[in-house]
Amino acid sequence: MDSPVKYARNGGAHIAYRVFGEGPHDIVLIPGTLSHVEMTWDRPANQHLLKRLTAFARVLVFDKRGQGLSDRLAEQTLEERISDVRAVMDAAGSERATIYGWSEGGPMCVMFAATYPSRTSALVLYGTWGSKKTGPFGVTWPNGEIITELEAHWGEGVLWRLNMPSQANDKSALEWGGRWERASASPASIVALMRANSEIDVDHLLATVRVPTLVLHRVGDEIVPVTAGRYLAEHIPGARYVELPGGDHIVFDNATQDVIADEIEELITGERHRLAEPDRVVATIMFTDIVGSTELAAKLGDERWRVLLADHYAALRKELDAFRGREINTWGDGLVATFDGPARAVRCARSMHDRLRALGLQIRVGLHTGECEVRGNEISGIAVNIAARVAAVAEPGEVMTSGTVKDLVAGSGLKFADRGEHTLKGVPGEWRLFEVQQF
Repeated sequence: MDSPVKYARNGGAHIAYRVFGEGPHDIVLIPGTLSHVEMTWDRPANQHLLKRLTAFARVLVFDKRGQGLSDRLAEQTLEERISDVRAVMDAAGSERATIYGWSEGGPMCVMFAATYPSRTSALVLYGTWGSKKTGPFGVTWPNGEIITELEAHWGEGVLWRLNMPSQANDKSALEWGGRWERASASPASIVALMRANSEIDVDHLLATVRVPTLVLHRVGDEIVPVTAGRYLAEHIPGARYVELPGGDHIVFDNATQDVIADEIEELITGERHRLAEPDRVVATIMFTDIVGSTELAAKLGDERWRVLLADHYAALRKELDAFRGREINTWGDGLVATFDGPARAVRCARSMHDRLRALGLQIRVGLHTGECEVRGNEISGIAVNIAARVAAVAEPGEVMTSGTVKDLVAGSGLKFADRGEHTLKGVPGEWRLFEVQQF
């Protein structure tokens, strides 16, 4: 999924964009509140969506003006925003495309489709609205209290916590969310954007949309109520409406991305082609995470932090090579890997600690062995979730394992300390965890 960052020029603004795939159809993805064309599309679930979409289309992603790698300009009118979309399409040589937007990107999509029907082959809306003004279908978020909280705690994962209630207590996820916030926008710009968005109203344009339209919405969305999605589908002529389970506003799971990709593929091509069925294997899964990364990044500054982060990944990869581990993906400032032997996974983890100490870094590591679904370079399944939760329990400098790992390495000489039973978020039952002590 490697793709260089390019820039489209729209008047005095430079809009950062990337192009993925070479399919026969074009899709333009219009982001929600935050965008960063590098960080956003490094997330595993977003990469999964790109892989699904690039199986039948060429995908264009971009940073809105004022955010991410685009020029940090103050202008935020809808007219300017949709003009940026057209500039990106022109720069990428896209005459006509399916326009897919979520959350804040939805009103942009509606206005673009209504204004440029000859450039719009289809319209896809997820978790969005036509108007945030008062009324039975209006969205009352954000209120003054939330705007104050955003400004006071920007860069700490505050938007992530609000948009992802299922991960509100996940320290690793919040640290990544904080970096995403800092890289995407400043506190002042996000407050200005939120206030401007509260005045947007494209309800009067809904009846003028004349392209095939798909509206998707999560039934338990606490940020944008499901009534807003239903209203869009009822007022856009011929729109197809799909209601999805769940309460998170942002989509960062493969299962939901699969449903969205299925619906988009059918809208564009008339057919659905899921990826090949995954293989099922038993593996030891490793999750790593830098301790105190938020504070360290703030202390070093963006450039020095990027260099240190790159050195950190290089060190981890050397250890993976030495212990025959397989890198699956990066996660914020951590890494996900698998091993075909649990003892080697444990020894690799401890060796990673030693190597990173020379860089002045400390990590926490979680390990679990179980059955995974493997599809190409992706893994999924409950065992992956357990490993992530075990890593979240680990203290700085610790290698924490499930009881499964401890039992499987009996006779290896590895020593463990019993850390008692734990409830792992989203995982049934109580899990006894062990810290690696000696090897």
